[in-house]
Amino acid sequence: MSEVFSPPEGWVLVPPGDAALTRRIKAAGSFHALQEKKGRKVFSLGVWAPGDTVARLQLALESERATEGFARKREADQARRARAQHAYVEDFEASVRAFLRFSPVHAELEARLARLVSEHATPVGSGTVARTQRIPIEERAEAAVIAWMRHQTTGYDNMVIPRVKGKRREVRRMLAARSQQLLTRYRRGEAPAADCPLSLALASPPG
Repeated sequence: MSEVFSPPEGWVLVPPGDAALTRRIKAAGSFHALQEKKGRKVFSLGVWAPGDTVARLQLALESERATEGFARKREADQARRARAQHAYVEDFEASVRAFLRFSPVHAELEARLARLVSEHATPVGSGTVARTQRIPIEERAEAAVIAWMRHQTTGYDNMVIPRVKGKRREVRRMLAARSQQLLTRYRRGEAPAADCPLSLALASPPG
């Protein structure tokens, strides 16, 4: 059930995007968080707060951000995040290859698949399973491979799936089983068929 909120006179809506400002507004006292629920996810639409409080906090933040010390700290934070992201991408790609375990005769294909899956799944803010911390990286790697194959080697994106509860999950399980069977052939070192969907997907230029 949605909640109706009528902001008091003099309040303003601060849109999402500036986490530091939002934190300070919430710490200052009176505020109302505006949210929207879509499915299982809740999205922030901003924060209502007294206009004079928002103006004061914005001015203080602008003054801080104009200092040389803030600029140096920001550069250091960006460099630290870049290093952490680079390390995570490497770890994730290694986990993908550990899951794939292709026969040595398909080592090149394994490397290409691991790279493509990682490039798609690991960007910050992508919202993919690779970015969650709720499950081990090994499970994230497996889920990312299966998701990539679902979109690249099956007709899933063009399927007309009945709007029946559980039907989409059922279709995904069926396609995941097919993907696992296909991966098993590469683990055994079998030569791919001419119409192998994985071989064709890996041979196509990225796009």
